[in-house]
Amino acid sequence: MPSVKQVQITFDCAEPERVARFWCAVLGYVVPPPPEGFATWDDFEATRPAAQRGSAFACADPTGVGPRLFFQRVPEGKVVKNRVHLDVRVGTGLVGDERVAALEAECTRLVALGATRVRLLTADEDNESCLVMQDVEGNEFCLD
Repeated sequence: MPSVKQVQITFDCAEPERVARFWCAVLGYVVPPPPEGFATWDDFEATRPAAQRGSAFACADPTGVGPRLFFQRVPEGKVVKNRVHLDVRVGTGLVGDERVAALEAECTRLVALGATRVRLLTADEDNESCLVMQDVEGNEFCLD
């Protein structure tokens, strides 16, 4: 069987750089260096046709462990719930009130970055609590 070497997660969005920088702040990711021969991403963008400027942006795990995130501009807006979403694992190993406190603390940090709190899903017989949120363009994700 062939093995997967790398995974990239792609987001369709209206403002790629804005959404990418939000996720950099959420995950501790970094913007990769510009292409060879360019001192900055602005220098690179200036060489592209006007219609393509700002049409894509990326961020990467500085440790190289996590997947690269790629953000591409699309003309249509978000209209329905995501079929796939990210879970930001901030409460791993925690239960009960301690877990909810960790989720709430991270929620407060992310709201300051532009995220929106949607709802807290409290623990039941099968699942621990998680907190549903939206990024700066309304894409759902969970604090887990």
